[in-house]
Amino acid sequence: MLMKLVCFGDSITAGHEGLNEPMLTAFLKKKLPPTVEIINAGVSGDTTVQALARIVTDVISHQPDLVTVLFGANDVATHKRVEQDDFAHNIDKIASLISPKKTILITPAPVDESLEQNRTNEDLKAYSDCIKEIAQRRDCHFIDFFTTFFSKPDYQWRLKGTMDDGLHFGEKGYDLLSDLIAEKIAALTKAGSVFKQSGN
Repeated sequence: MLMKLVCFGDSITAGHEGLNEPMLTAFLKKKLPPTVEIINAGVSGDTTVQALARIVTDVISHQPDLVTVLFGANDVATHKRVEQDDFAHNIDKIASLISPKKTILITPAPVDESLEQNRTNEDLKAYSDCIKEIAQRRDCHFIDFFTTFFSKPDYQWRLKGTMDDGLHFGEKGYDLLSDLIAEKIAALTKAGSVFKQSGN
């Protein structure tokens, strides 16, 4: 039986980085069992407001077993700002609509502030803390991508992608992100927390 994984997010989820498919999808295919079907529901530029507008069509309609939820990079941006309380409410609603037991909430990556002018790591950390609080309160699965990434002494080097804009990372960042997701899914599968569906 297949396990159906939907990756729900913004350009970090959708980004191709020169590949014929999203780089996150390509990396996950290498690290997850072939029984996992990966559906990429990333849309560049999305905040949690746009995410809620398309969640039924792009996520729930697939009847997934697990959903990675990775938003925040646009919500914190000065030109697209979704205020922190509204962001928290939106993430909470996303988890509720998907079902907390099927939701893997992921914090956004840090940025290289020497290149990226519309986002700060201070704001990204604050929004990441919101996600962590919701994951704990809702009993969602959780990956603290921000802290793991930011704690790397070479995190700015790992943020380099084809655009080299301090925001959209390349292979090094996706290798780290896909490792964290694959490890989480392996742990959930071993614990029996993932309920495989049949006939979907």
